[in-house]
Amino acid sequence: MAGYDYDVGVLGGGSAGLTLASGAAQLGAKVLLIEKESHLGGDCLHYGCVPSKTLIKSALVYHLMKTSSRYGLPKVTPPPVDYAQVVARIRGVIAAIQKHDSAERFCELGAQVRFGQARFVDEHSVDLEGERISAKSWLIATGSSPALPPVPGLADIAYLTNKDIFYLERLPQTMIILGGGPIALEMGQALQRLGCQVSLVQRSGQVLSKEDKDLADLATAAMQGEGVEFYLNAKISAAREVNGRPMLIFRDGQGQQVELSAEALLVALGRRANLDGLGLEDIGVEYDAKGLKLDQRLRTSHKHIYGAGDVTGGHQFTHAAGYEGGVVLANAVLRLPRKADYTWLPWCTFTEPELASVGMNEKAAAAAGLDYTVWSEDFAANDRALAEGSGLGRIKLILDKNEKPLGVQILGPHAGELINEWVAVLGGGVKLSTLAGAMHPYPTLGEINKKVAGDVLAPKLFSDLVKKGLKVFFNTKGRACNPPWQEK
Repeated sequence: MAGYDYDVGVLGGGSAGLTLASGAAQLGAKVLLIEKESHLGGDCLHYGCVPSKTLIKSALVYHLMKTSSRYGLPKVTPPPVDYAQVVARIRGVIAAIQKHDSAERFCELGAQVRFGQARFVDEHSVDLEGERISAKSWLIATGSSPALPPVPGLADIAYLTNKDIFYLERLPQTMIILGGGPIALEMGQALQRLGCQVSLVQRSGQVLSKEDKDLADLATAAMQGEGVEFYLNAKISAAREVNGRPMLIFRDGQGQQVELSAEALLVALGRRANLDGLGLEDIGVEYDAKGLKLDQRLRTSHKHIYGAGDVTGGHQFTHAAGYEGGVVLANAVLRLPRKADYTWLPWCTFTEPELASVGMNEKAAAAAGLDYTVWSEDFAANDRALAEGSGLGRIKLILDKNEKPLGVQILGPHAGELINEWVAVLGGGVKLSTLAGAMHPYPTLGEINKKVAGDVLAPKLFSDLVKKGLKVFFNTKGRACNPPWQEK
């Protein structure tokens, strides 16, 4: 290693890069972290997870103020939102978290942080602002950027992306959101609640296209109930600017021509890997339009150069990036041949109700040709959900033909928190009988996890065979009461 400046070089200061840099430095490796922006944290901290969840919380509080009568409280009419104050709160939360993702903190851990644009000049070296720097191993974790769909005229008009929406000076009165994924739905509901009339245009017949349609449709209905307008199966022909306002021209699901105009247009339709300018083609690192081409150990075509995070073109979640950073740490520093395993990868869309998943849903199981069954429980039967006025939604447990879990989906209050129990159960190989027999405090939303697991076991436990056995061995006498409609 004496021939290299560093043991480990990292390109990108987002979740994947920070995970590897901190772990490797604390293990005694000499680490260089290079970030092209002026601050660490990546998209998640500055344009994604953190600002979006902060905005969602502000929107929820305002929504509760406007709907206070639902909870037996006096009806109030709050004044319009000052969006500048909401943005100020977002900036404050980012600043508080930024302290944990600072160059000074990583220096304390032992990692050197440099800012600037790096480009590979050979398999082990990059050029950083005219300086040649080498490392034995490299991680490419440069993230992704909003992708612009091929809509004629769209590139010629003003539009917003996730990099703009959290820093607007004022809230638009009306907004078109192009897309139907998590960003589109989360921002659509939040902005609608804050006082912006939102129209969401989706090219397919359902939002959250990777999710099961029944749950996605429930999420759609909830947002429609709050005033969000949906245009599904939209065949978009053009975008233009009319009287200073963006306009989308498309045919709706009924084939009718629609010319939809608003004060602002948010494009939330896909991402592209940030690989331009890295010089990868010059050193033979393979990639395509989706991202880097990697093996299961997250190695590129050069085994000492790894990829993690959005540049993989795979699971574009912050927690997935952090996990992948850990996989690279095991391979590059500890020299343990660890493979990435996404079997029990969880994710969540933070609308209200939230939609969280782990493992396979019905759509994935059917696509894989599996023989499966579905067990479900509605939140309308959960006492805590009813007490909180949040009875919309359900949990779905997907089992294979041997009644082994394939996955769980939850649409309901705090689904993102509830799915964590299933992450532990499924990832840890815990039996459903253990979950069904575990004590859960009452009244809690988490009881729905115990209930659906118990549903699977109930037909066996309370079967006619068990009843007959108890009668033979213990002389049980059977039912003490029959409903009138069951009496002969």
